[in-house]
Amino acid sequence: MRHRKEPPGDKNIIGSRVVAIRKAKKMKQKDFLARLQTFGLDISPTSLSRLEGQHRLVQDYEVVAIAKALEVTVGELLGEGYSFE
Repeated sequence: MRHRKEPPGDKNIIGSRVVAIRKAKKMKQKDFLARLQTFGLDISPTSLSRLEGQHRLVQDYEVVAIAKALEVTVGELLGEGYSFE
């Protein structure tokens, strides 16, 4: 597994949580991509990597599919208690 060379970006707030939850469930990126497809979200490995590195914007429908694929709530994915201030 390659480690990221760049620091996290600022395009989304869920990328680091997606990585943490996915790894806690011992799910590889390719397996996660397959699960996402079952929930109607077809993204490329590069796009997922950019999402996880917070270098890609995430659409609202993608957040829902990602939460379902990871078997968590949208609130958990967003980090319940996250402040938008």
